[in-house]
Amino acid sequence: MKYSRHRKPAALALCLTLAAVSAASAAPASASGPVALALAAVVAQHSPLLAGHEKQTMARLFAGDSNFHVKSSKTISVTADAIVCRTSNIDIAARSCEMTFKTSKRAVQGPRANEIFATLATAGVTPEGAAGSNFESISKLNCTIDPDQIRQKSGGGADCSFETAN
Repeated sequence: MKYSRHRKPAALALCLTLAAVSAASAAPASASGPVALALAAVVAQHSPLLAGHEKQTMARLFAGDSNFHVKSSKTISVTADAIVCRTSNIDIAARSCEMTFKTSKRAVQGPRANEIFATLATAGVTPEGAAGSNFESISKLNCTIDPDQIRQKSGGGADCSFETAN
């Protein structure tokens, strides 16, 4: 009998923990201006959904070069279904990100992963730790970039929305 009395509180605690984990939901977040441009630019270079000239436009804008002719005056949409980045407290050289797009997944490591990890942090994504690792993740990334508005140097032209884990 003693054994079962001690198991009941432990079982209850486990059930409450699992309920809390399953109740965790995504929280909407957004970024605009320079942070949105940075986030869109670091993701755009890996996106299979963008045309080559759109990737070039994003790279040039992010590099601070807005004095060039854009093939079209339309906005550029940078989207990703999910981005998960990881660094390690143990293997301090380990850095990786996996990006899920509508049609495929892309994995990056090293400096490119660090660039994405740091940009997510700048956008306000809080890292979570687990077993010697730090994770940052977002879902439903949707950025709208207006090159013409960015060229005006008025602070606008880049907006992103995404979801983060609570």
